[in-house]
Amino acid sequence: MTFDALAALRQAGNPVDLLTAEQQDVLAQLTEEEVAVLNSVRLRLDAVSDADVEGHSTAIKLA
Repeated sequence: MTFDALAALRQAGNPVDLLTAEQQDVLAQLTEEEVAVLNSVRLRLDAVSDADVEGHSTAIKLA
């Protein structure tokens, strides 16, 4: 079976369907190892960010 880079990225939660056709073509040519690196980076970024907390941390200062 041929490796499907886009499917592997999509399955890991990467929003590849929001990319242009040209960008998808580039990602479709990635090797399994390259996809593994991208997915690993995504997991690390997700582990240190919490969108809900970041969104509520904005303070408004009134003069």
